[in-house]
Amino acid sequence: MPMARLFADENVPFDLVDALTARSHDVLTALAAGRANQGIPDPDVLAYATLLGRAVLTNNRLHFHKLHRKTPTHAGIISYTDDRDIEALAERIHLKIEAAVDLTSKLLKIYRPP
Repeated sequence: MPMARLFADENVPFDLVDALTARSHDVLTALAAGRANQGIPDPDVLAYATLLGRAVLTNNRLHFHKLHRKTPTHAGIISYTDDRDIEALAERIHLKIEAAVDLTSKLLKIYRPP
């Protein structure tokens, strides 16, 4: 059973998707869902992920933090700061998910360490 069901927006690197999948998360990419390179507005990305029961994984912090305030009922939003160390980033995301237990209507913010 997957730890979390995630929808990776089109800016999430495939290496990060693979690293999270290796940590038992079920990650659907925008490309695999047939929703990449279409300029789909962020509110529609969030609505689609919510319809699927998946938390959005994104590095688009500015827009998705605003969306969380405007639309607080969703399947979850996980925003992260880019990090060249994909494994370390995946582990930080994994630990936040693990601590949150249920992602429904939550905004998890993952920052790169100083």
